[in-house]
Parts: sequence; structure tokens; C-alpha cells
Amino acid sequence: MNQPDLGIKVAELRQVKGFTQEQLAERCEVSPRTIQRIESGEVDPRAYTLQCLGKALAFDFGGEGPANESLWLTVLHLSSMLCIFIIPLLLWSWMKNRSVRIDRQGRKVLNFQITMMLLNFGAAFLLMTFPLVFYLGGEAFVETLQESQAIALSTFLLPVPLILIGIFCTIQGAVNAVRALTDKPIHYPLSIPFVK
Repeated sequence: MNQPDLGIKVAELRQVKGFTQEQLAERCEVSPRTIQRIESGEVDPRAYTLQCLGKALAFDFGGEGPANESLWLTVLHLSSMLCIFIIPLLLWSWMKNRSVRIDRQGRKVLNFQITMMLLNFGAAFLLMTFPLVFYLGGEAFVETLQESQAIALSTFLLPVPLILIGIFCTIQGAVNAVRALTDKPIHYPLSIPFVK
């Protein structure tokens, strides 16, 4: 892992563990200024310091991540095609401490999945409330719609949002799986950053 990603990850993990820079420096037997410079991205730590940081923060800072990192990234992105956020959540939770790339890309997949799940709930709510409008609208409303053949058209169009969301998730999962395999930046449009 290279700077500035390394420094950002060290600062993030240090804060999660509740360490101050001084406490982390003491555990790694370096000066607090060294920790400051690593976190700000000014220097690359020596191999021994990186090993000590990994031990103190319970994280593998190995440059390439796990041996099958590409496989895990592919599975992670392809799991977003199912529009079920529990599968990417389990994969990310299990692998996030083994690779910075899996951690970062897993957060993006989760944000996309949560956003799509909320859209699915909104579309399902519309599907369920549409018949209620007919019932509450009375006979005059129903007769007007029947005359204009709007009921047949609306019944046909009701599941369209769910189908479009499913197609969108499938395309985004496949495209980003290929991007992850070719080391190109991934992008999930319309994602709300719930997991930071």
C-alpha cells in the first residue's frame, strides 16, 4: 500500500482503536512525529515500522493484500447484482481487515446496495398503495379510469421501477467487477454514503 492511502488507513485504524498518536508511537517504538508524518503522507514507513503498525492496529499492511484479493473483489462486486445488501455486508465484514482495496471498495458496494434497497422499498410502497387509490377513489374514479383504459396501462407499468432497478444493479455490478479486475477506479452512481 502506498501513500497517501497508507497514512489515511493508519489514522483511521488508530482512531477506531482509540489510540492517540503518542500511544501508537509508544507501541511501535517510534517517535510521535514519525506517526504524524506517516499519517499525513509525508513519508513511507520502513518495513519494520510498518510491521509494528500492523501488529498494533491488527491490520495487514502488506502491499498486495491477500493472495486471492482479485477473486474477493470480483465476488464482492458481483454480489451487488442480487440487490440484497446482506451478502456484500458479510463479505466486507469478513475481509475488510485483510486488504485496503477490499475495505474501500466494499464500502462503495454497501452504500450502493443500501441506496438501491431504499429505492426498492419506495417502488414496492408505490406498488402496494396504487390499488388503495382505486379503492378510496370511489366508483366514479374507477369508471373514469376504466373508460380511458388507464387501469390496464398502469397495471402493466407498476412493476417497471422494480425491473429497472434490478437491471441497473446487474449492470453496475458487472461493470465494477471488470473494473476491479483491471485495476481501474470503480464507481457506483446514485450511491448515498451511509458507510464511511
